[in-house]
Amino acid sequence: YSRVAAMRAPQKLILQSASALVTYQQTGECLVQKKAEAVLPIASITKLMTAMVVLDAQMDLQESITIEPEDVDRLRFSRSRLPVGTRLTRGEALLLALMASENRAARALGRTYSGGLDAFVLTMNAKGKSLGLAETHFEDPAGISSGNVSSARELVRMVDAAYQYHLVRE
Repeated sequence: YSRVAAMRAPQKLILQSASALVTYQQTGECLVQKKAEAVLPIASITKLMTAMVVLDAQMDLQESITIEPEDVDRLRFSRSRLPVGTRLTRGEALLLALMASENRAARALGRTYSGGLDAFVLTMNAKGKSLGLAETHFEDPAGISSGNVSSARELVRMVDAAYQYHLVRE
């Protein structure tokens, strides 16, 4: 009787999601899967890639950034607790993006990247390719665009990569 055996899903498990993949992180063993190769919009899990790009760039997490009008979601009109004009450190914005799924914080992180938002998104896609994520594509740092897509199989790799960052694990 192993820990992995104890984690196996019941035979009659019903997953409501269109796609899923659960693996044992230490071994990579697949525990549960459903259409794991399907490429679908990934929404807020995009923010894990945003965090990796910010941390890879070694941007000053103590630098103050401001939420600007262009950080407001005009596609889905998502709510935010950060009004335009809010000042916070890049590190606070990163934590809010990760822990509260704060779209304006994620957008501000991309906007304040060296080269701006377009360069940030290009870097997100380059990072994805470097991780072997052939089916994964990003259009914005918050996951607002339905053009941010991946498969469950590739998301497992992205989550494993994000897990290597102390700040993300914390």
